[in-house]
Amino acid sequence: MASLKITETILRDAHQSLVATRMSTEQMLPILEKLDDIGYHSLECWGGATFDACLRFLNEDPWERLRAIREHCPKTKLQMLFRGQNMLGYRHYADDVVEYLVQKSVANGIDILRIFDALNDPRNLTTAINAAKKEKAHVQAAISYTTGPVFDIEYYTKYAKQLEEIGADSICVKDMAGLLTPYGTYDLVKALKETVKVPIQVHSHYTSGLASMVLMKAVEAGADVVDTALSPLAMGTSHPATESMVAAFSGTPYDTGLDIEKIDEISKHFAALKEEYLASGLLSTKVMGVDAKALIYQVPGGMLSNLVSQLKQAGKEEKLTEVLEEVPKVRADCGYPPLVTPSSQIVGTQAVYNVIMGERYKMVTNEFKGLVRGEYGHTPLPIDDEFRKKIVGDDEPIDCRPADKIEPELDKLREEVKPWSEQDEDVLSYAQFGQVAVKFFEQRRNKKLGLNGELLDMDKMIHPM
Repeated sequence: MASLKITETILRDAHQSLVATRMSTEQMLPILEKLDDIGYHSLECWGGATFDACLRFLNEDPWERLRAIREHCPKTKLQMLFRGQNMLGYRHYADDVVEYLVQKSVANGIDILRIFDALNDPRNLTTAINAAKKEKAHVQAAISYTTGPVFDIEYYTKYAKQLEEIGADSICVKDMAGLLTPYGTYDLVKALKETVKVPIQVHSHYTSGLASMVLMKAVEAGADVVDTALSPLAMGTSHPATESMVAAFSGTPYDTGLDIEKIDEISKHFAALKEEYLASGLLSTKVMGVDAKALIYQVPGGMLSNLVSQLKQAGKEEKLTEVLEEVPKVRADCGYPPLVTPSSQIVGTQAVYNVIMGERYKMVTNEFKGLVRGEYGHTPLPIDDEFRKKIVGDDEPIDCRPADKIEPELDKLREEVKPWSEQDEDVLSYAQFGQVAVKFFEQRRNKKLGLNGELLDMDKMIHPM
């Protein structure tokens, strides 16, 4: 029996990390059955930014994508990334919407939900975890890994124990910025294995150049599953290459049992896609190399490109180093949140404002105010009272679970989406992406009505003029 299991990220995180989640369903379809034959532990194929990208950029229904992958991959478990109370959007949603998204994700083909919270606040995970348990799906609770004054092994083992107690079937160490180091990983995984009874999975991005070594030490310490990406879309801000990891453990007690030649056949399909992405400019050489700055500034790859883009719009590209130096300061001010969606965008944007305004916190975004006030949950370290007052004035801080303040909203959303709705799932697309979803619904309707969005004249089609 194979000792080490592999989750393949090529259908989700690999292309999210390198080509802004632009791989289309059409580009996936020809290779799905071969992927299904490999014997992976799971295929990570949905959630994260895939939902947003389908609607916003690809004019695709994300639900159709999931159903297509399920149809072509009947044997392999399908996995999604789920941001707890944020679901796949960028705010907290009411419990009834979270429960409905979990229900529909499982009904459409998801087996494993990797559920995480940007602040590692377990209160933001309970609704999604309970809903997944109800649907008999596998709950993988993820720890957002970061470094800082409070983030030691004791912090992580304590959090892992909490996650196990609230229903996790397995735990993932989610290293979104490539901050794990090999020996630190060994100690962390060993401590987690001693603390919890559920399997441990390790997910690390290659951004800082350490991820292959990180996975090797994780496996030696007892990790049960690791995340990799097929080599054409591996490395850089993506993950270690699947083929390389399979070869590294071949013939050892950790042998994956996967056939590297069969995997190589599949890689050829993605190698051709990579050439297309390079030719179109979608794949930039900037995201394909190692950026050791990540170890200093703790900025994930996606966040870095966001900062560059914001500075470009403001005509202040030369300020990038200043902004990178400001990010850890802003993060310290607001209680050391791990930098992952949505906290990475919130902290990053505030750092940009602080630098281009020439004065710290002269202008404060609503999202940053929300983070400081407690709208996203408890930050890992408490926020200084004076600083909070400076940012939110006399607004009362939120100490309860933030979602307790949100009224049920599913019925209201169903009513709003009625004019466009063609399937039950449309209300969930609309709940998370509002006008972006509406634009997609209108395009979908126009496509069915005819190329110009006008009803086809059946009489003219039968008797052309």
